[in-house]
Amino acid sequence: MTPAPRTLAVRLDNAGDVLLTGPALRALGAGSDHLTLLAGPLGRDAGRLLPGVDEVLTWRCPWIDPQPPPVADTGIDELLGTLRSRAFDRAVVFTSYHQSPLPTALLLRLAGVPRVAAISEDYPGSLLDVRHRVDEDLPEAERALSLARAAGFDLPSFDAGLLAVRRPLPPPPAHLPDPPYVVVHPGTSVPARAWQPDRHAEACALLAAHGHSVVVTGGPGETPLTARVAGDHALDLGGRTTLRELASVLAGAAAAVVGNTGPAHLAAAVGTPVVSLFAPTVPARRWAPYGVPVVLLGDQHARCRDTRVTCCPFEGHPCLGTVSPEDVLHAVETLCGAAPRPLARARGGTA
Repeated sequence: MTPAPRTLAVRLDNAGDVLLTGPALRALGAGSDHLTLLAGPLGRDAGRLLPGVDEVLTWRCPWIDPQPPPVADTGIDELLGTLRSRAFDRAVVFTSYHQSPLPTALLLRLAGVPRVAAISEDYPGSLLDVRHRVDEDLPEAERALSLARAAGFDLPSFDAGLLAVRRPLPPPPAHLPDPPYVVVHPGTSVPARAWQPDRHAEACALLAAHGHSVVVTGGPGETPLTARVAGDHALDLGGRTTLRELASVLAGAAAAVVGNTGPAHLAAAVGTPVVSLFAPTVPARRWAPYGVPVVLLGDQHARCRDTRVTCCPFEGHPCLGTVSPEDVLHAVETLCGAAPRPLARARGGTA
């Protein structure tokens, strides 16, 4: 009987990207004796939330990280030493459609990994044993899972392939309102994807006026934003939750109002419907929250479409500037009574 392999999965970008790779990682974990995830510092905590992952290593990758460090021999030598010591049988390199897996594959070869799989349009030479090709319109979770299958791994028959986190989650904060409440997460990792703070504050006030308990969440660097948005109408949890605790808060919500950023995918991973304030700098068909009821807000045909810009170059932020607090209220109330469905209808634009 062939022993199950020691497998390395690589996903070096943001928390949301790692969460979307979750079904593929569960497939790798189901077919491996031990699964290690090599993640970037922005995705490390998300990796630790994922079922099937036994170990998370962290490396800040100069060709993937959004604020890349210089390439340094010392950092790469240390990484190679760490990878060699683990004696992996195979590796699967997960990337977004605009990223190349080949520099990472070269390092894996230098570390002695005997079998490497990745999605690549570029000629890989001897860097890849499995060079997978995909329809680039696939949702990101399905794209990653298709790579895992091409590498010889699949989900167990009982696994539906949705996003998931490890259970049980920690208890929610003691002062959290009784469920169901609405979570509003105003921050984004990229400024071009952010709805205006004043609109968020108006939406919180409108939701509260219509009888909804509202909880505002955000990271440690977003506390001025969350305080401004929460005002007197919502509980401000900005900077007061870890990622795992945020998952617990989202799990008790009737809906989450959030842009195209990591907490949108965390909400999907705990099964919470999402009002997605989605700037079309990347395609919604690939990056909208996966596998939960979604209402997609924003003009998906705005001039920023598919540009991947990080700061909006157009006056008035036209893709999200057309979205009103009333649109958010209507979307929340639609989702609170909605039966589960795969994806979105659009307001203020089309998906």
